Amino acid sequence: MTDWDSIWRLQDEARAVVNAVVGEHIWNIGFSHERQAIEIELTVHLEEEKASDLCCQFSLTADYDGEGSHGTRFVLYL
Repeated sequence: MTDWDSIWRLQDEARAVVNAVVGEHIWNIGFSHERQAIEIELTVHLEEEKASDLCCQFSLTADYDGEGSHGTRFVLYL
């Protein structure tokens, strides 16, 4: 059973971190059942150092997930 309240809270926290570090540049944020993770795509492409800095700010374990069609992607593991 998926605890949607916790997932929505974690998405809100992740959105706050992104907004604080790089500004309001989220293209998409959502939960992946297959990965059991929150996936984020930005509207900007970040340099490697800036992407690494952002990963360190999340409360969940986060990884750079490549470059999407709109911007840099991240995955936050639950």
